[in-house]
Amino acid sequence: MDSAGFGGVETPLPLVLPASLRYSCPSRKAQSRVSLSATDCYIVHEIYNGENAQDQFEYELEQALEAQYKYIVIEPTRIGDETARWITVGNCLHKTTVLAGTACLFTPLALPLDYSHYISLPAGALSLACCTLYGISWQFDPCCKYQVEYDAYKLSRLPLHTLTSSTPVVLVRKDDLHRKRLHNTIALAALVYCVKKIYELYAV
Repeated sequence: MDSAGFGGVETPLPLVLPASLRYSCPSRKAQSRVSLSATDCYIVHEIYNGENAQDQFEYELEQALEAQYKYIVIEPTRIGDETARWITVGNCLHKTTVLAGTACLFTPLALPLDYSHYISLPAGALSLACCTLYGISWQFDPCCKYQVEYDAYKLSRLPLHTLTSSTPVVLVRKDDLHRKRLHNTIALAALVYCVKKIYELYAV
């Protein structure tokens, strides 16, 4: 049947969008409510097209991380959980570097000098080990620029109503320059203290 209507007047055929675009593009009403531009948020949708769907999800996530979106919503459960755990590992390395390094530097001020090195030296070694591991395996990973978002108000501004999953993982991009400077400075100070203390103990 052609597109001609009654009286010879042509009636335009309706435009049917592909399924992927229907799910990934929020409506005008949703856009006004969310008030986020297209460059602010990227959604990795859980749409299975063939046997390599998991590889496609991972590829989309890598591309989104490299593109430095402000928010990345991960709908597939497996890759979302793995990413959240990896970010938790990086946070743990950072916090351990800072806390162990701080213990190394302040223990000599709280304990007698004859006994403080039994705590300060192992703490300093732990701080250096975590800082080194962070620098090798985590520092240049694009995930280090992101944290898992839990703030309910900020989550309400995202187009989560378009998802089929009720428990997506939401990443937010944050500047990690200051925290890198913090743990590198503390780890370096711990290294200086450890070298000095070991010299005092064994070089005399």
